[in-house]
Amino acid sequence: MDLKRILAAVDHTLLAPEATWAQIESICDDAMAYHTATVCIPANYVARCKAYMQDKENRVGICTVIGFPNGYSTTAVKVFETADAVKNGADEIDMVIPIGALKDGRDADILSEINAIKAACVGRTLKVIIETCLLTREEKLRMCDIVSRSQADFIKTSTGFSSGGATFEDIELMKAHMAPDKGIKAAGGIASLEDAQRFLNLGATRLGTSRIVKLVKREQATGY
Repeated sequence: MDLKRILAAVDHTLLAPEATWAQIESICDDAMAYHTATVCIPANYVARCKAYMQDKENRVGICTVIGFPNGYSTTAVKVFETADAVKNGADEIDMVIPIGALKDGRDADILSEINAIKAACVGRTLKVIIETCLLTREEKLRMCDIVSRSQADFIKTSTGFSSGGATFEDIELMKAHMAPDKGIKAAGGIASLEDAQRFLNLGATRLGTSRIVKLVKREQATGY
């Protein structure tokens, strides 16, 4: 198992609505200590998180979420949220699609929204959360096509706030049907280091999880 590879792919996540600054500060410290890709935090903590890490040599990227967790804000609201997050110091944006629009067959509207949000990112990384647990296989395939044709950088499985998270089958499907220049983020319910490694082996390039750093810390503390 390649712990360094796993940690380098992790968006170390805390998106609980009751998250306090002390908890956010703690995950920033852990992310820097274990060299994760980013911390993924609520938008209202982005500016404070940026200030906290900006002078530290081992600082990591800051990711935040837009239209979260349900995706049904208007495009204009999501664009404003994105621009505000970027102004506050966000390096990466994870947006939630309007899931009902996909089920209504409004693929062109979803593509337009993704591209509008990407424009508001001003060069920052954009990941598109499609909430796979609510989609049929055909809808997942359509989202692979939409994200592949969009200006976004990643497709992402899940918010972690719905009825299910990432599955191995969904990562296999995305790997087979996404454009090769797009990243794949598995998020939600990654419960073990073995699962994390398998997601990476299947084609995920980023992992959204609150557990992996805790598991590595526990292994180091126990010597296993």
